[in-house]
Amino acid sequence: MAAQDADKQNLIDQEEVIRHRMVTVEIAGKTYQVPEGITVIKALWYTGQDQIRGIGCLGGFCGACATYYRTKDDPKVKTCLACQTAVQDGMSFSMVPPFPARKAIYQMAELKDPKQDLFNLYPEAPLCRNCNACTEACPQTIDVREGVWRAVFGDFKAVSEMFMDCVMCGLCAPVCIADIAPNLVALYASRAQGAHFAEKPLRLTQRIKEIEEGRYEAEWDRILKMNEQQLKEACAELK
Repeated sequence: MAAQDADKQNLIDQEEVIRHRMVTVEIAGKTYQVPEGITVIKALWYTGQDQIRGIGCLGGFCGACATYYRTKDDPKVKTCLACQTAVQDGMSFSMVPPFPARKAIYQMAELKDPKQDLFNLYPEAPLCRNCNACTEACPQTIDVREGVWRAVFGDFKAVSEMFMDCVMCGLCAPVCIADIAPNLVALYASRAQGAHFAEKPLRLTQRIKEIEEGRYEAEWDRILKMNEQQLKEACAELK
């Protein structure tokens, strides 16, 4: 009898431990209990949320899981990547749908004056009001406002370096009162820097020329005709 009582008490203790490891969160206005310490994305899965967009790399690289959240007793709404942020008791959050920012259409190789063309493609860029909302919204802690102004003044090299960690989550776009999509402006500046202003490595330029001249087409044809066993043998010869 004593052994049964001990077993019963152990079960009660285990249930109590499990219960203490759960936290209360609010997802899109509904309250749920989820395990403490899991990420926002995992909390969505745990509660049976059918997530299609937002299930990308799960490593903080694709930017697909942009999320608005607010913590307990804090009126300020913040932003995060759902795959990189752990839930907290009392947290309220919602996934952010794709924002309909205007994407300029251009062929980078055809642009004659990329720094001036910025104003044709993104004429709203110089209308930045310096409110800094874009920087505050960035989950990667990029100085987005500074990056926009550097793009406007033609410092594309600095922009490309500043936005190296940009994951194109787009959280900077909906908060801009001047209707700028800073991430797209930065992407344009980075592309222009690489295509028109950056010094090309000599061997890279040479290899691109060789590819364009068809030097490797015969080798590719040979490889594509191989079966699985032949590919394994070819790989073994390279080791």
